[in-house]
Amino acid sequence: MTDEQIVELADNLDSGLRCFVHRQEKKIVTVLDIDEHEDNFKYWNKVLNEVNDFEKYVEIEKMDTNESFRLMTNFIETVGDARLKNRFEEALSKPGPFRNFKFEVDQSGPFRQKWFDFKRRQMIEWVKGQVIVNNL
Repeated sequence: MTDEQIVELADNLDSGLRCFVHRQEKKIVTVLDIDEHEDNFKYWNKVLNEVNDFEKYVEIEKMDTNESFRLMTNFIETVGDARLKNRFEEALSKPGPFRNFKFEVDQSGPFRQKWFDFKRRQMIEWVKGQVIVNNL
C-alpha cells in the first residue's frame, strides 16, 4: 500500500468510517458504520455485502476505547505546560473522559492543533501496523 493510501485510511477511520481494502487490488472501500448511521441502510448494506467477502477484503479496524484512551494519555505526556497538563489529566479522570478531553483540547489554544497533529500521526502508525499484520 502507498503512503497516500495509509493516510487516507487513517483519516477515514478518524472520521468514523469503516474501511476495507481489497487484498489483491489494494482498492479502498469506505462505508458508514451502519450501527451508528441507520439512514440509507439499503445502499450501505449493498456495499457491505461486497466487502464482507473476507477472502477478497480485509477490514482496517478503528481504535477501540482502550487504545483511544491510551492515545490521549500519550499526548498528555508530550504537554510541557504543567497547568494545561493537569487540566487534561483531570478531564480523563472524571466520568465522560472522551467528552471532557475534547472540551479541554478545544479550549487549549495552540495545543488544539498539536493534539490533532499528534492524533493523526498515531492513527497513521495504527493503520501501518494493520497493513503489515494483514500483509497488504
